[in-house]
This record gives sequence, structure tokens and C-alpha cells, in this order.
Amino acid sequence: MSEIMIMSIIKKALLTGMMVAGPILLVSLVIGLIISIFQATTQIQEQTLTFVPKLIAIMFVVIIGGPWMLNKLVILTTELMNMISVVTK
Repeated sequence: MSEIMIMSIIKKALLTGMMVAGPILLVSLVIGLIISIFQATTQIQEQTLTFVPKLIAIMFVVIIGGPWMLNKLVILTTELMNMISVVTK
């Protein structure tokens, strides 16, 4: 196994991880920012106020984008399994 092959595997894994986690993190960030602005303007300092909207938004993103995320992970896993047969030869 060459260094180039190892680096390509790492690159694919990191890229896939960012693509799968990115939408969830982005939605969580936006919802948190909106709620923080709301809390700052109304001076409501309840810590649990951010939890429920973020949870609902993340569940919505996973329901909508779950099949796509799973497909990306399956593609990466298939590529890695196919590389195992090449490495052992």
C-alpha cells in the first residue's frame, strides 16, 4: 500500500464525513444563532430554550437528508471494501 493510496483514502473519508455532517451542523448553527438573537433582544436567559428547536430542526434534516447521507456512507464503504482486495494482492 503506497502513501498516495493512504492519502486518497483519508481524503475521501474526511470529505465524506464533512458532507454527511455539514448539513446537520449548519442547520444547528443557524437555529442556535437565531435563538441567541431572540434571547438577547428579549432578555430571556433560559438555557433549555435552544435545545428543543435545535433537536426538531436536526431531526427534520436527518429525515429529509438521511437517505442521501446513508448513500454517501455506503459508497465510501464499498470503495474501501474494494480497495482491500487490491491491497491484499
